Amino acid sequence: MKKQFLRIISFFVMLIMCLGTGLSVFAENGQNGVAEYSGTESIPTSGSEDYTGADTPEFTVSAKAAYLCEATSGRVIFSQNEDEQLIPASVTKVMTLLLVMEAIEAGNLSLDTKVSVSAYAASMGGSQVFLKEGEELTLEEMLKCAVIASANDASVALAEFVAGSESVFVARMNERAKELGMENTNFENVTGLDDTTENHYTSAEDIAIMSRELLKHKKITEYSSLWQDSIRDGQFVLTNTNRLVRFYSGCDGLKTGSTAKAGYCVSATAERDGMRLIAVVMGADTRDERNKIARELLDYGFSGYALYTSPESSGGSVAVRGGIKDSCLLVKNGFSAIVPRADKGKVEVKYTVEEYAASPVHKGDKLGKAEYFIGDTKLGESDIVAAEDVLRMEFSEMWLRMLRRVISGK
Repeated sequence: MKKQFLRIISFFVMLIMCLGTGLSVFAENGQNGVAEYSGTESIPTSGSEDYTGADTPEFTVSAKAAYLCEATSGRVIFSQNEDEQLIPASVTKVMTLLLVMEAIEAGNLSLDTKVSVSAYAASMGGSQVFLKEGEELTLEEMLKCAVIASANDASVALAEFVAGSESVFVARMNERAKELGMENTNFENVTGLDDTTENHYTSAEDIAIMSRELLKHKKITEYSSLWQDSIRDGQFVLTNTNRLVRFYSGCDGLKTGSTAKAGYCVSATAERDGMRLIAVVMGADTRDERNKIARELLDYGFSGYALYTSPESSGGSVAVRGGIKDSCLLVKNGFSAIVPRADKGKVEVKYTVEEYAASPVHKGDKLGKAEYFIGDTKLGESDIVAAEDVLRMEFSEMWLRMLRRVISGK
């Protein structure tokens, strides 16, 4: 009887202390404790950063400008005159195709919709598939003509179909360029024909930016990887203007261009071992020289660099104060980074996790981070987040729990 009385007295003392401190068990307000530990993998992360490792060897190309980057992160591996404003020829169509693909994925267009050819579209010179006024092809056929054969007539037909006129479409091209941060770009048409243009230009870096964006639409590489296809029930053969698709391992796009003013240009993309690179060449003297430079850039990237990835993973937990549960499960977001190939196996991970979290905890709340290092060089970090909700305990529930513990003596 005496023990039971002491337990009850103890319970009320605890209750008074709790009330006197303003229910501090619920008043953490996010001021969580932090604990650090290191390891090689065990909790998840997201993001990507640059790491150059040893000094990059001297490397130049015989073109007006060039650029090499990893497609997902944008990590720059090589650049030469990357900001110079140059005439892009048909590489312009990367932006044309991007707007068409965005309209399709927004649900505004269907690939099997018939696209009619205007007199203006049929009048386009240069690379073409000889569309006639009033002729109809499906949207997918028009896309293949523009992507594979670099057809100017098909490109204008697509622009008119999407926006009503080429001029309205071009205005949207320039708006999209600004949205993407393409600071050295201005378009005057959708084709890259430059006989009469006065202010039509872009840069190697800007081409890489819009190429990265276009590559987010997986359907494009289905077309750009084709060496040959056909339209008009097989009567007209489309042959890819990008010879790298046939002769460079892993290459599946993206867009070539050449005019007397622009020289020979290309935005070439290839994927090997899960790493996709984009090589941009502007102003080469010949088609063969352009292709040679693109191959050299891609070889340089694939031989010297590799993609390090740490996938999203779950595991571990953090204590929760004042919650209906005593702990919360954790998830580490995924992480990737381009690293020198020789250093890929040297990545170490350091985890920093909250010692405890104050309720309520919401799924996705950041409760820690994973940092990735090679030696003392930090590659980047990704978040460790709550994998579930943990609601705050109501006062009545806390009172009952305390009472049960006092009565049970546990």
